[in-house]
Amino acid sequence: MLEPLPESTADLLTWDWNQFEPLANELLARPLSAANSAEWLQDWSNWGAYLLELYNRLYLATSQDTQDFAAEQAYTRYVEQIYPASLAADQALKQKFIASGLEPAGFAVALRNLRAEMALYREQNLPLLSEEQKLCNEYDKITGVQTVLWDGEERTIAQLFTVYQETDRDRREQAWRLAAERQLYDRPALNELWARMLGVRQQLAVQTDLPDYRAYRWQQLLRFDYSPHDCHLFHEAIETEVVPVARQIYERRRQQLGVSVLRPWDLDVDVLGRAPLRPYQNITELKSRTAAIFHQVDDQLGAHFDTIVAEGLLDLENRKDKAPGGYCTDFPVVRRPFIFMNAVGVHNDVQTLLHEGGHAFHVFESHAIHLLQLLQVPMEFAEVASMSMELLASPYLASTGGFYSAADAARARVEHLENSLLFWPYMAVVDAFQHWAYENPAAAAEAENCDAAWTDLWQRFMPGVDWGGLEDVRATGWQRKLHIFTVPFYYVEYGLAQLGAVQVWRNALSDQAGAVARYRQALALGGSVPLRQLYQAAGARLAFDCAALAEAVSLMKSKVEELS
Repeated sequence: MLEPLPESTADLLTWDWNQFEPLANELLARPLSAANSAEWLQDWSNWGAYLLELYNRLYLATSQDTQDFAAEQAYTRYVEQIYPASLAADQALKQKFIASGLEPAGFAVALRNLRAEMALYREQNLPLLSEEQKLCNEYDKITGVQTVLWDGEERTIAQLFTVYQETDRDRREQAWRLAAERQLYDRPALNELWARMLGVRQQLAVQTDLPDYRAYRWQQLLRFDYSPHDCHLFHEAIETEVVPVARQIYERRRQQLGVSVLRPWDLDVDVLGRAPLRPYQNITELKSRTAAIFHQVDDQLGAHFDTIVAEGLLDLENRKDKAPGGYCTDFPVVRRPFIFMNAVGVHNDVQTLLHEGGHAFHVFESHAIHLLQLLQVPMEFAEVASMSMELLASPYLASTGGFYSAADAARARVEHLENSLLFWPYMAVVDAFQHWAYENPAAAAEAENCDAAWTDLWQRFMPGVDWGGLEDVRATGWQRKLHIFTVPFYYVEYGLAQLGAVQVWRNALSDQAGAVARYRQALALGGSVPLRQLYQAAGARLAFDCAALAEAVSLMKSKVEELS
């Protein structure tokens, strides 16, 4: 048994490479055979879990306060010292295991992943990987301090979302323009940061003898089940099946609002002039009402969320200096998730918490899997866990202890379904932009070319809203999509997973309990089976084609009509 490991989280946070290295050396020195392979694998897994938990806790701290100098220093020490050294040691451990010729039962997917990661490893890339992590943190620092003065108070950009729901069109426009002006202020800094990121990523590909960074990232993300060509097919299917529907949604909104053209500040206000949905008064209420809904979906899932709340495994409210966005991370040693988001009192907060709750349930449901190597869930399916939960929970928004009356719940569900339809074209813009950028790195290094490429894609996929006089804001939209900066190529997963989630929801419309049971069974598999098999276990199909999208769009449109 590998000893000693930290006895507590507090102890772990004090560790540096000097504590981790002897444990790796002991594993490398230990004889490996069929007789002791189970113990060796478990010890390797435990070592990796402690490294990952330390990283996730340090990264979370920088997200919670982008101006916390001590947290930034601790994170920087990790990415400069522990991270590259651990990659080198892990490569040696992978080589030892692969060289043994052992193929444990149920380990086929893990072996495939290990071989791909081994092939990608280059010692000369370690400083570049560390630099990339620091640049990602720099993006959070730049965007985390964006505030404006509104109604005499300092507000974060996220806190203006409530204003966009007000019926006073002049106030909406004023708030929207104020936010845009503040974000454009950081345009030069983000242009410069992007150029540095692009250079680092291209160098990673060059030093790995791959044709471009996209090929590098494809292997790094362990994408074995589809290709860049499939992504382009998906974009085309969205253009064919979804963009016309999106255009109809925008045109109906324009008519209902009674405006001559639809502007960006017209997209969140209620078209019937009703007061904005205000689902909760404070964070305590947000947690308790969400818990009630999860218990309606499934008592065990509700119990998981109760644990999250009881153990303080969430940070929900928006505040100054907090990084934007939302995510669910995990602490693999204690086998617990942590939900991070920026709640400002709107219905989207409910959807976000339901979404991140789905990710959190993945951690709980796969608890029986003890090897870290079998818990590498493909993100294309991890997002099925989260997006399915948004839909599986939707019938209970008006349940006892929930958020709304029956009428308001129907309104919220219509908004969610329409926003989901509108998401596919936006996803196509984000994903297609990244393919363009890494297919054309010399052009993408110039910010004005990025602005032009984004504008062209926006006009292709996002018709229906008038951006006259706002061309700079539209052109720089790529700067405000954090995935492009911090998790490159991680966005098509949302589009694929939403299509999978609609299929899970389709099953739930005729058998809610059965669909939830299949959902939980699929989550329990972790990453132990291939991606397509995970979809099948959940009652869905990984798809890129027009037929699958057309079926999903038809179902969503019919439900909107029913709820309306």
